[in-house]
Amino acid sequence: MILADKIIELRKRSGWSQEELAGRLGVSRQAVSKWESAASIPDLDKILKLSQLFGVSTDTLLKDELDLSAPALDQAPPPAEDTLDPPPRQISLEAANAYLDTVRAQAGKLALGVALCILSPVVLILLGGLSDHEGGYRIPENLAGGVGTTVLFLLVAGAVTLFILYGRKMEPYETWERDPVELAYGVTGVVEKAKAQYEGRHTLLLVAGVALCILSVVPLMLAAAVAEDGMILIAAVDLLLLLVAAGVYLLVKTCTRFGAFQLLLEQGDYTRSKKREERQNDAISTIYWCAVTAVYLAWSFLTMNWHITWVVWPVAGVLYGVVEAILALRRRKN
Repeated sequence: MILADKIIELRKRSGWSQEELAGRLGVSRQAVSKWESAASIPDLDKILKLSQLFGVSTDTLLKDELDLSAPALDQAPPPAEDTLDPPPRQISLEAANAYLDTVRAQAGKLALGVALCILSPVVLILLGGLSDHEGGYRIPENLAGGVGTTVLFLLVAGAVTLFILYGRKMEPYETWERDPVELAYGVTGVVEKAKAQYEGRHTLLLVAGVALCILSVVPLMLAAAVAEDGMILIAAVDLLLLLVAAGVYLLVKTCTRFGAFQLLLEQGDYTRSKKREERQNDAISTIYWCAVTAVYLAWSFLTMNWHITWVVWPVAGVLYGVVEAILALRRRKN
């Protein structure tokens, strides 16, 4: 039995597709396909990895005269959890500094893009109120709708542009968020020191961002309680969005910067176990957030209640945590 047939048999016994096996080995699906068709042979490092994954000896894999034995497989110890991860990416001091500098330069763009999305309906809400106001500020409804919608789309377009620019700059580091990383000798201490220096500022920005988001409802509540003029209530809604946008800007910017330190040190949401779960949840995550986006846009454009529909995002974020917890429980049971 040749190596190609053994890989096919062992993969099928493990219940893995070619893509799943490739992910565990840190290679492309095409590479696995070539091994299984005998078009190429894995190098020694991958042979050792295959041996660990399938719980068989390298002799069993390499010697054609040795067939696979079901009892032997049943008796073999299960692979260690860390063998399910691709090989760690080695990161030098220069690469770590370049990554931190890039995040520091780009975090503001990401935060501004999110803030612009929140601010996008402000003009539309204000002009909509003016078009209905009877105190001398009345403007044509068509003009209010046209100008307000135009500004909304311009701000959203600006936000999308910022997201694209951020994504292009961060593209070289995408795999760092998904795969294990390993800092070169001496780099860990440098990153930990930089993280400690930023931690105080991070805490202040977190507190300020959360405070702005919480206090944003105060003007609306006061206006609803005492204002007789509808324009005051509309102005309060716009002020709410402005305060939320400012708070979210601070939160996204500082969390993005602080997350860069956690990524390099494999802390917080970037531990190897978390990354493994993220890889396993990729398909569900994509479907979930696409559905949330569709619900948000449909609700917003059908009702034009942009000052309300933004709550979809925090609610979706909380619910996604529940989804992840359910998936984790299912994996433990299996």
